[in-house]
Amino acid sequence: MNNLYDSTKKIWSNITKLLIKHNYSISTMESCTSGLVATMITNEPGASAIMKGAFVTYSNEAKIKQGVSADVIDTYGVYSTETAISMAWECRLAYDTYIGIGVTGVLDRIDPNNVTDKKNIYFSISFGDNNQTYSLTIPDHITDRFERKLYVANNIGVHLYDWLYEIDTNKDK
Repeated sequence: MNNLYDSTKKIWSNITKLLIKHNYSISTMESCTSGLVATMITNEPGASAIMKGAFVTYSNEAKIKQGVSADVIDTYGVYSTETAISMAWECRLAYDTYIGIGVTGVLDRIDPNNVTDKKNIYFSISFGDNNQTYSLTIPDHITDRFERKLYVANNIGVHLYDWLYEIDTNKDK
């Protein structure tokens, strides 16, 4: 786990530094990661300049209370790309941020309130007028629940870092 933790911590440290450098505000709405992405962002000194807030919306009711449409959940399922997109947009709206991250999915156990035959994670990174969406399946060899959350946070970090690095590289030219 140390390698995964160290890798995740490093990528989010770099992300937070780039967010601060470019003054990009960020917010999150997390379900299966239980706020780990927000934790990783705020591990870096100065993060309060860019991290405006976060929601941990573990239940459907919490997601709906924070703006995710019940129709989206009913139509596509709580574990879906569409729900992740809505989560990313709604946290941006709530905190008026440039970037929003929404993540939902099944880490290991099936939720009796949201039956699905898939063990997928869906996440969306919303920025400006754009949305990037992703899905992933956690490898079976990662059995520890916290490691599974780290795996998801790391994957989100890799995708966000790639986008930020591209902007950073192009702005410095």
